[in-house]
Amino acid sequence: MNHRKPVLLSWSGGKDSTLTLAALRDSPDWRVVGLLTTITSDHDRISMHGVRTSLLHLQAAALGLPLRRVDIPVGATDSAYAERMGQALEIARSEGVAAVAFGDLFLRDVRRYREEMLAQVGMSAIFPIWGAETSELARTFIESGYRATITCADTEQIPENFAGRDFDLAMLGDLPDAADPCGENGEFHTFVHTGPIFRRAVPCRRGERVLRDGRFMYQDLV
Repeated sequence: MNHRKPVLLSWSGGKDSTLTLAALRDSPDWRVVGLLTTITSDHDRISMHGVRTSLLHLQAAALGLPLRRVDIPVGATDSAYAERMGQALEIARSEGVAAVAFGDLFLRDVRRYREEMLAQVGMSAIFPIWGAETSELARTFIESGYRATITCADTEQIPENFAGRDFDLAMLGDLPDAADPCGENGEFHTFVHTGPIFRRAVPCRRGERVLRDGRFMYQDLV
């Protein structure tokens, strides 16, 4: 009998989500039953990361997990986001899922927000890689055989030409000293397309780059 408790994983498609999934799969306590992803419905892309949902579905299939979408419109208010997410969490709780895992590393205000949001629907928030040293974590990701592409760069924190680069040791060496190696402060976002926990690689190639909101440089993947 499987005594591991069912958990949803808040999934962005990026490296921290991937490392969180790997940690959960190694855990004797948790059984991941699905990926929970916020989608900007107007663009049909992963919120903030800007990745097409067609690639998201291929990624979920390569991981062997069902995908649960939470659709929000462009410019959604905090209350609108909370309402949509709350509805998704209520459904999960009714199905016997009592926890959601997040890949947060050290931002305490973000962690507190998630814990409070989950508590409102009678669920728990867990943080399997919380407190990991980010430069070490970034190198572990690369040296373990994962491959990812930077899909969004905050040009107020790092140069725009980081968008589209591979997340590799050379990229880490080129990051400004003030930038977190895992992009925990929003410096950049990634899309993981292959690695040890993937059944197969997700086929993707670089498309055009677009600057949005005068600040965020997005690298489209197709």
